[in-house]
Amino acid sequence: MATRKIATVFGASGFIGRYVVKALADRGYVVRAAMRDTEAGAFLRPLGDVGQIVLLYAPLDNEATVHRAIEGADVVVNSVGILTERRRGDFDRIQHRGAALIARQAASCGVARLIQISAIGADPASASQYARSKGEGEAAVRAAFPTATILRPSIVFGVEDQFFNRFGAMATMSPALPVIEGATRFQPVYVGDVAAAVIAAIELPEAAGQIYELGGPDVETFRGLMQYILNETGRHRALIAVPRWLATIQAGVLERLPGRLLTRDQLLLLRRDNVVSDPAHDLASLGITPTPIRLIVPDYLRRYRQAGALQKA
Repeated sequence: MATRKIATVFGASGFIGRYVVKALADRGYVVRAAMRDTEAGAFLRPLGDVGQIVLLYAPLDNEATVHRAIEGADVVVNSVGILTERRRGDFDRIQHRGAALIARQAASCGVARLIQISAIGADPASASQYARSKGEGEAAVRAAFPTATILRPSIVFGVEDQFFNRFGAMATMSPALPVIEGATRFQPVYVGDVAAAVIAAIELPEAAGQIYELGGPDVETFRGLMQYILNETGRHRALIAVPRWLATIQAGVLERLPGRLLTRDQLLLLRRDNVVSDPAHDLASLGITPTPIRLIVPDYLRRYRQAGALQKA
């Protein structure tokens, strides 16, 4: 009987990570689900056969546990990412130095394939700490593991996402939705397509050492996405344009509160389009047809619909 291949997924219990774990399990891998809180990741076990998904405690500031999670693996996927910092310096610790540690350990352990999930807009020279740490993480990964494949998604949507769900919930409570940098364009990509891109990057020899930018078939402005959410939830809310100076003041207050609903760093990100560049390797380059928003999002936005609102055909 052939020995099953082993894949280690860092950030396995996160939004993208859970889909990657499922995709790898479906391919027959034994999956080491590496994370900081294994109790919170218990829901992953039923995604595979009995014993196929193994939960491992492996915080990215502990080199010994990272080594243990990687040693003997054929494939390593780093899906760890944060949108805001809990402590000052978290972006650098997690998205730069954490990614570098994974890449060094993957190289020293002789891992065959390393997939780094980054983000469109990653740039070591960015004014945004988020984008800068993502860019520095990419550079560190490529320096330690030159054949690593880097995937850069736009905003990712799916049942558990933090974009459509956040504003859908806001539409149920607020008489208006704020629109900040309303002309900025996005290219939302389905989380299932991101997981499929991970599998393709592992299986296609030509993907080694490449960077892929992942976006869906729909390109829309921030304001357009807010209107789409209102249409799908049947909510009649005003869309209020918030000037940049006022948004900066508001973010300065909100980022000090629990939940950090808006930060000044996020405002910097909103000033740049978040779409696949031309030319760039993309989902089509990996043999994947991107999934439109309309096929996925309406199903989970229903929970935010006004009672009695008509469903669309």
